[in-house]
Amino acid sequence: MADQNHVKFDRRLEKILREHRKLSRGYVTTVNHDGLVIARPKRAVGSTALLRGLLMALVTFIVLKAFLYVRLGPEAYAARTVQLEGGSVVDTIGAWAMTMDPATLWLATKIQAFIGG
Repeated sequence: MADQNHVKFDRRLEKILREHRKLSRGYVTTVNHDGLVIARPKRAVGSTALLRGLLMALVTFIVLKAFLYVRLGPEAYAARTVQLEGGSVVDTIGAWAMTMDPATLWLATKIQAFIGG
């Protein structure tokens, strides 16, 4: 049977190594109320950052489509989308992405009302 002090030592050592691994991924230092400098591990960037980035890209794309729709007009926008459908595979994918959806149409009406066109 292992010595009780040895078991406590192993637990403390594991805790120190675990904290060291966390700090090795990056840390932020803060100063305590008594002046002690404490290093805390940085928060891990999880899937929320990826989701937020994808959502921002989608919103930007919808706003771009709405501005194009307002600028070109419905007929010219539809004609350019049809022209893209007859092209290569990349053009066909672009035509599918540029088709009007309810969110883009709603935003285009709001933009058009805002600019007075």
